[in-house]
Amino acid sequence: MTTPVVLTVEQAHDRLPGLTLIDVRTPGEYASGHLPGALNVPLDHLPRAVPALKEARQELLMVCTSGTRSATACRVLAGHGVEAVTLAGGTREWAAQGYKLNHPTGAPRSTWSMERQVRLTAATLVLIGLALGLLHPAWQLLSAGVAAGLVYSAVTDTCGMAALLSRLPHNQPRAAALDATLQALSRDARPEGGS
Repeated sequence: MTTPVVLTVEQAHDRLPGLTLIDVRTPGEYASGHLPGALNVPLDHLPRAVPALKEARQELLMVCTSGTRSATACRVLAGHGVEAVTLAGGTREWAAQGYKLNHPTGAPRSTWSMERQVRLTAATLVLIGLALGLLHPAWQLLSAGVAAGLVYSAVTDTCGMAALLSRLPHNQPRAAALDATLQALSRDARPEGGS
C-alpha cells in the first residue's frame, strides 16, 4: 500500500485556487466548517465519484478533520488510478493556523464529529458491558471487545466503528446534494470554454 503525498496547511494554502478540494467527512461534519471551495464527497461514497475525479483538471486535495480519512481516500483513489494528495492535520490544523473555514447558510443541524460519535458509542458499549456483567460475567466480554477494537484502531490508524457509524442515516448525504457535488466536479473537469 502506498503512502499518500501530504501537503502542509501552508503548502495547500499557497497552491489555492489551483487545487480541487474534496472533503471526505460526513455531511454534518462538512456543514460544521470546511475549507473554502471544498466539495463534500463522504469517504464511503467516494467510489461513486471516481469517474468525475478522474476527469479533474486540477490536482485533488483530499481533506477530513485530522488527515486520517483523507489519507484513506487517497489510497482508495490510487486503487482506481486517480492521484490525490492529503492535507496534514485536516480542517483542525487549517483552523489552528488561522485560516478561514466556510459555514454554509441554511445548513442542516450540526452533527457531532465522527471522533465524538465513536467516543460516545465506545463508552456506552463499555458501560453496558460492565453493567450487564454484574448479572452475568460473560457480558464483560462486550467491554473487552470494545477495548480490543480501540487498541487495534490506535495501532492501525483505522476505525471500524467509525466506518459503521458513517453508514447511519444522519451521517449520509442527501442524494440530491451528492448528485449536485458530482455535477460540479464534472463541470470543473470540462476543458476551458467547453459546454
